[in-house]
Amino acid sequence: MFDVIVAGGGPTGLMLASELRLHGVRVLVLERELEQPPFVRALGLHARSVEVMDQRGLLERFLAHGRQHPLGGFFAGIVKPSPERLDTTYPYVLGIPQTVTDRLLAERVAELDAEIRRGREVVGLSQDGDGVSVELADGTRLRSRYLVGCDGGRSTVRKLLGVGFPGEPSRVETLLGEMEVGVPAETVASVVAEVRKTQRRFGLGSFGEGVYRVVVPAEGVAEDRAVRPTLDEFKRQLRAYAGTDFGVHSPRWLSRFGDATRQAERYRVGRVLLAGDAAHIHSPMGGQGLNLGIQDAFNLGWKLAAEVAGWAPDGLLDTYHSERHPVAADVLDNTRAQAELISTEPGPQAVRRLVAELMDFEDVNRYLIEKIIAIGIRYDFGEGHDLLGRRLRDVRLKRGRLYELTRAGRGLLLDQTGQLSAAGWADRVDHVVDVSEELAVPAVLLRPDGHVAWVGDDQRDLAGHLARWFGAEAG
Repeated sequence: MFDVIVAGGGPTGLMLASELRLHGVRVLVLERELEQPPFVRALGLHARSVEVMDQRGLLERFLAHGRQHPLGGFFAGIVKPSPERLDTTYPYVLGIPQTVTDRLLAERVAELDAEIRRGREVVGLSQDGDGVSVELADGTRLRSRYLVGCDGGRSTVRKLLGVGFPGEPSRVETLLGEMEVGVPAETVASVVAEVRKTQRRFGLGSFGEGVYRVVVPAEGVAEDRAVRPTLDEFKRQLRAYAGTDFGVHSPRWLSRFGDATRQAERYRVGRVLLAGDAAHIHSPMGGQGLNLGIQDAFNLGWKLAAEVAGWAPDGLLDTYHSERHPVAADVLDNTRAQAELISTEPGPQAVRRLVAELMDFEDVNRYLIEKIIAIGIRYDFGEGHDLLGRRLRDVRLKRGRLYELTRAGRGLLLDQTGQLSAAGWADRVDHVVDVSEELAVPAVLLRPDGHVAWVGDDQRDLAGHLARWFGAEAG
């Protein structure tokens, strides 16, 4: 009997498993594939995901394997300077292949003693008032208190639940692969620069030693997405768009992706929940997919752990859907908008020119980039201070940094008055008395995901909010 079974060992599932293990939850991760795929679907972490890694003490590992890139150009590929005065300590994109992200998160899961079983495919499930029964393709039956489907856009868990996945099918498809080229790097750069003046779904990025990541529009949308494209198909499409196939050869892997846009109607059905691509799929515009999944896991992990531990207040687990469903809906909308802005048709191109002009206004540029990097999110916690519902950036304290205090995944009362108490919740909330010149409020209560749950200096008001988010006071 496990506390939680996580179906899917990608970045969302691994992040969720590590969050659950911080709280002693017995976790089993089931991954259908025997090995992590070599496909580099995602190429980076946006600011909010970088913050998440820092909040859990993982950032140095990621920085050692990544490169910091400026934020300009991430909305529909419209090249503008990086916005000024972004509310984050990390105003960059951390370029890091998804294969490395997967490996680092898997190492983290292993350190926390969560079990990963590879080559295990979920084919059936049923649930009752006490837990979930899971059937695997090899006939094995497992039991857990909760099940979370992090098993991708074609999620078996979502289908078995019968949860609707409304939206739009792919209208266009793009070929993606790694291969060697047979022409000088200067030739590649000059041709790509010319083609990208009109075609944003085209590019060749060097990995060094003559190996390139190749992106080119496909001829159409494949009837069977499971059929991998061929090298000849890449060559044909490269010639169609660039007038040359660059002498590509020796492919390492070849794949295709579409721009289908869909969102699960519900993220929770009883004891089964959905996260990451199992809950939402969209165009890769802006590089938001992997980041959205990691942030789903960060929101869900502590809430599910609270349910397992028995201290969760009524309705806490339901806030996962009420908070994260609107966030994903907004991502779907901004990727739809970006997809229109890269169309080569005259109408969308006219709108693109208008948006480019508007982005010359600093506030517009900042607003659109904040959507991409997810630091502008504010959950609806009701009326109150402007910080309420927002995540708090890493502020400097007299004795260190805020994020250094969040490693254990607990709640945090940062008290600049020294007059408050969270004694009745000491098993769930850390009380730190310290001051920051960057924080112009008496005290803040942070949830384990770093979002501000309360602002003020009144002890009775604080106690009510502690109970709202962290359950009953210990007797």
